[in-house]
Amino acid sequence: MYLKTLSVSEVNEYIKKITDKDFILNNLTVKGEISNLKLHSSGHLYFSIKDENSKLSCVMFSSNVNMLDSIPYDGESVEVKGKIGIYLKEGSYQLYCISIKKAGAGLLYEKYNKLKAKLLDEGLFDDKFKKPIPYIAKNIGIVTSPTSAAVRDVIRVSKRRNTNVNLIIYPSLVQGKGASDNICKGIEYFNNNNSVDVIIVCRGGGSIEELWAFNEENVARSIFDSKIPIVSGVGHETDFTIADFVSDYRASTPSAAAEVCVVNIEDINDKIEKYMSLIKKSLNKMIADEYSSLKLYKSILNYNSPLKTIVNDKKMINDAESMLKRNINDIIKEKRDKFHHCNTLLQAYNPYAVLGKGYSIITDEEGKTLYKVDDFKEGREVRIILSDGEINKKLIN
Repeated sequence: MYLKTLSVSEVNEYIKKITDKDFILNNLTVKGEISNLKLHSSGHLYFSIKDENSKLSCVMFSSNVNMLDSIPYDGESVEVKGKIGIYLKEGSYQLYCISIKKAGAGLLYEKYNKLKAKLLDEGLFDDKFKKPIPYIAKNIGIVTSPTSAAVRDVIRVSKRRNTNVNLIIYPSLVQGKGASDNICKGIEYFNNNNSVDVIIVCRGGGSIEELWAFNEENVARSIFDSKIPIVSGVGHETDFTIADFVSDYRASTPSAAAEVCVVNIEDINDKIEKYMSLIKKSLNKMIADEYSSLKLYKSILNYNSPLKTIVNDKKMINDAESMLKRNINDIIKEKRDKFHHCNTLLQAYNPYAVLGKGYSIITDEEGKTLYKVDDFKEGREVRIILSDGEINKKLIN
């Protein structure tokens, strides 16, 4: 039997013809969980529907999207009606959806809510357990995939903000089997070595399945037990994982986590300049105030200067001395004049003054002046006082 060699387009067209004619494939109702849901600006809805073992790509055009009561969400369990179609350009098949019927919360979403409620009751989300993020972290540990866009974003943002920061990367799986254990080991590694100031646990965006490692209980408890502050930066701003609730700070993205952990050196320099300016102004004002006080004290000191007091007191002393001298001289003069007057009187009445004129004074041996002839008896001792001396004689006759 001869088989014709077909082109790629012919193969895809052949498969499309088969699927178009298949009754089951054209009338499917598929049950599964929504994941990777995206509502395009055109109004078309792109998503996947999955179970424990497989995944099917789906698309719903805007005309059918407008018929929905509400837009489904990732993790929601639904029943989708539609048909399988082949996208010839890519050679891929997908489910073209006509309707989506809610079938209750998805298994992962139910598991997420159950664990969230359990840890909330235990107090793992309480603010009182949140450790402060250091303002200036010199060493930062990063638990993530070493080849991911997330780690590149963290490195780029960190080095842009501060080239002096040290980034230590612990290579870890961030999705799939064993990812949660890897993340726990990374957190434990940094705590055992105590080599970093803060830990970033991060990865880029993805479906709830891709982010599920960060919803595992062992990861939540490792984050809670960490002695080092942990910042989570998982997925996009709209993604909330259990790790976000337990961590000491939840950043919306890996880049935002780097913004939180790495201080901007330009902000530090600006603050230093601002503080230096404030200090300079404060010092200048302080110096000006002290100078004004010094001038005031100098003025007061000059007014109450001891030298000024000494000069004034010296003048008073000099004046007092002059007055005292005048008074003393006046007293001396008065006393001298009085003395001269008394001396003149004394000389005038001095009995010895007449001795120079040839007179003499005769006294007995006791100094009694002899006035009368009867006082002169023979044998009596007498003393004759002359102008130039004395003579002691005994009377004979």
